[in-house]
Amino acid sequence: MGRKQSVKYEFPRFAYISGMSGFRFNWRWFLALLGIAIVCATIFYSQFLAQKIRREEQQKIEQWLAASKAVLNPDLTLPNLIRNEQHSIPIIETNEHDSIISYFNLDTIKVERDKNYLHKQLEIYRSQNLPLEIKWSDSPYTANRYYFGHTVLLDQVRYYPLIQLMLVAVLIFFIIYSISTQNRATQNQVWAGMAKETAHQLGTPLSSLQGWIEMLKEQGTPDETVSELQKDVDRLKLVSDRFSKIGSIPQLEKSDLVPQIQQMLDYMRRRTTSKVQFSFEKNGHEQIDSNISPPLFDWVIENLLKNALDAMEGKGHIDINIKDEAKQVTIDVSDTGRGISPGNVRRVFDPGFTTKKRGWGLGLSLSKRIIETYHKGELFVKQSDLGKGTTFRIILSKI
Repeated sequence: MGRKQSVKYEFPRFAYISGMSGFRFNWRWFLALLGIAIVCATIFYSQFLAQKIRREEQQKIEQWLAASKAVLNPDLTLPNLIRNEQHSIPIIETNEHDSIISYFNLDTIKVERDKNYLHKQLEIYRSQNLPLEIKWSDSPYTANRYYFGHTVLLDQVRYYPLIQLMLVAVLIFFIIYSISTQNRATQNQVWAGMAKETAHQLGTPLSSLQGWIEMLKEQGTPDETVSELQKDVDRLKLVSDRFSKIGSIPQLEKSDLVPQIQQMLDYMRRRTTSKVQFSFEKNGHEQIDSNISPPLFDWVIENLLKNALDAMEGKGHIDINIKDEAKQVTIDVSDTGRGISPGNVRRVFDPGFTTKKRGWGLGLSLSKRIIETYHKGELFVKQSDLGKGTTFRIILSKI
């Protein structure tokens, strides 16, 4: 028992870590396929537009040749060619009073079904382009006006860059989302790995200390000494149990929150000076049940109370207010400390953030993870005023 054994450190491998890696691998493939799809769609659609433009150019060349022929030998070939080959631009023909005479390249079915369809299209074309006019006489003034709209090709060319930009924006969004997801997954792995390894490393000395306590009892060591040692060992066991639950998915169980909070309040009261006053407002409820992991929930309350004590610097008032609402349970932990500046309110839960000279800045971050990841609840700063104090709120689902 007295011989030292070297302990080889080995980072624990969890089954779910491989699952996380697979998750990241799938995201990479998904983004790669999405990028390839966007590039391929861009290439094919560009080719499609190029073919349409090529056909339009060929028609214009044919019209140019017909016009050249008409200059040398006037005939009706050019007018007929232009009228017959023009299938893309929608046109509405009106008289000088804008009464509709005829239309070209519009959906005949829509015209027959909706009596106002042509008038609606006429208003659209009037807003898009100025009409072209053929004047037949000045006195009396007679003319035909031709209102025309945009071709499908023009709309495709106009909106294609916007669609392409949207697709690229979607791709960028998924890239950023996947990177942030990977970072969170990596952070969770580090948290879980450190917690599991800490619990594992504490197991061996705890077993040894328990053995030493039993030996001290057999050797007649005063009960007071043994009792104090046992308290410290029990405390270390509690810490080890908490870390082991962080390293795995804890099982939630139905628990009464009132005695759970009262127990932690009494524990912290015994370890502070009389200058700090504690109060627990139950709002008339002696029992409020919720599904929690008791060791981890106690850890959250302990971290919030310790944070409040640090903020008050040894004197002030800490109040816990629990409310049993229709669909949830709210727990407010308030202190009369120095408060949090507006710029730091959003940062208090960031790992490593602390305003104290000592400390790792992990208590609040760990508490938020416990409540939101394991208990599917919420933990946030409800209110904070510089020089007046801070209130943290926990929200848990009811059973």
